[in-house]
Amino acid sequence: MGERTVVANGVRIRVGSFGDPADPPLLLVMGNGASMLWWDEGFCRTLAGGGRFVVRYDQRDTGRSVTYPVGRPGYTGADLVDDAAGVLDAYGLPAAHVMGVSGGGGVAQLLALDHPGRVLSLVLMSTTAAVPDGGGRELPPPSEEFGRFVATARVDWTDETSVVDHLVAYERVLAGTERPFDEAAARDLVRRDVARARDFPAVQNHDLLSDDDGGGGGGHRRRRSLSSIAVPTLVVHGTADPLFPVEHGSALAERIPGAGFLPLTGAGHGLHRPDLGVVARAVLAHTGRK
Repeated sequence: MGERTVVANGVRIRVGSFGDPADPPLLLVMGNGASMLWWDEGFCRTLAGGGRFVVRYDQRDTGRSVTYPVGRPGYTGADLVDDAAGVLDAYGLPAAHVMGVSGGGGVAQLLALDHPGRVLSLVLMSTTAAVPDGGGRELPPPSEEFGRFVATARVDWTDETSVVDHLVAYERVLAGTERPFDEAAARDLVRRDVARARDFPAVQNHDLLSDDDGGGGGGHRRRRSLSSIAVPTLVVHGTADPLFPVEHGSALAERIPGAGFLPLTGAGHGLHRPDLGVVARAVLAHTGRK
């Protein structure tokens, strides 16, 4: 794996890559508050072994990328979308296949709308529509357990132990209730993520970004509907997702013309070890379409 810092969209972004740069490129966009480490390294190597040049990166206020004072992010969600295009620029890539998880799935959708020539195909996982439907079906809210956790959780962001315990508990909720929770794996990943960050409490800035422009407060853009997305799209969604119940995924697939839908039985929110193999195979098949 090659990891370095580049200037993308005018800011310093930490990037990492796997595989041969001559292979078809695949840009991975992780969700809010999560660095590139949340893209499992073995998953990335499997994709690279399947003939893809895999690029992952730390979004602003995560990992080794640029950080801002807590409570004052100084950027919008539209900037996060442009950052993704900037990462492609840093690698000299005119376009790439793009996979996004959770909030990263929203960024991927908006990248396809704002920079349509940069996206060869989309894989959207554990996410929901990034632009208003304008009269579509009503979708279910997060689970009661998720709501209780958000309403009652307490964390001391100055205490690393408190932060790690909080994030592991959050991951337990996101994993849903239908599968055993691998606490050891979650705790190891969280600890590495916290230790690697330039200023981990800055991840709270992602919570201040509104959803209407891809997670950004104030960066409003007029956009076409998701039905205007013309690239091959695959929607992957856990049937036990407590944040975006599975109906969000099926509705998203219905809104994007020709999109495929891959439900993961019993899976919660995010990309977890039991699903790495099936998701990798699906991504390779999808990004190999002619």
